[in-house]
Amino acid sequence: MAAEISDRVREIAETRGFPESEVFERALERGLEDLWEDLVLARYLDGELDREEAIERVGRVKVERADREREAVGEDVDWGLNA
Repeated sequence: MAAEISDRVREIAETRGFPESEVFERALERGLEDLWEDLVLARYLDGELDREEAIERVGRVKVERADREREAVGEDVDWGLNA
């Protein structure tokens, strides 16, 4: 796995023309952004954050998508329980 990651980092750096350290920095930023969004949306869906605060932190589109996904799961559960 480590060799595969090194190969990917090297290829990205060579193709994009920037140092491997920048590839790692960008990957870390992207990963942290995803983890942050997951945390904020989980806290919103668990009722720990209100809707407006969640929107301020991750944006309206992501909060609305989370609402739709929660509604769809609820509909699936209801269907499964009443089938």
